[in-house]
Amino acid sequence: MNHPTNPPVDWETLVTQEENRLYRTALAILGNPSEAQDAVQEAFLAFLEKAPADLESPGAWLMRVLVNGCKSRLRLRWRRPTVPLWEELPAPSPQEREELEELYALPPQDRVVIHLHYYEGYSTQEIAQLLHCRPGTVRSRLSRARERLRRLLGGDFQ
Repeated sequence: MNHPTNPPVDWETLVTQEENRLYRTALAILGNPSEAQDAVQEAFLAFLEKAPADLESPGAWLMRVLVNGCKSRLRLRWRRPTVPLWEELPAPSPQEREELEELYALPPQDRVVIHLHYYEGYSTQEIAQLLHCRPGTVRSRLSRARERLRRLLGGDFQ
């Protein structure tokens, strides 16, 4: 019996649909715009070289590869931010700069769960699969990050 295969991926459509989402995720993990761009490019390159032909969800595959690549970058000893993030973003106000500093002071593992949950809409179970950890670990990281952001923002953050 022949099984239907997924149609081939339209490269241009895939890049157009996924690049901003992947970049925001990489920036949330790495905290450095140029490193985030490099990580996204590496994820797309890995897709071209290694993605299975019968992928059901190319976006999910790319996200998993990107998160793993970002985690590897964080482990590299030579990786040190040289320019504070707010200097690379368009002229934030002093209050916005303070908030960015606090957000990027969160450990990378807390930043990534905040980003994946609130900006990308992943459930704790899905985040756990992406990060190769337990759902309880994701929930505790979310809780810890929410508490710190709640103190920063002086109100509700859910």
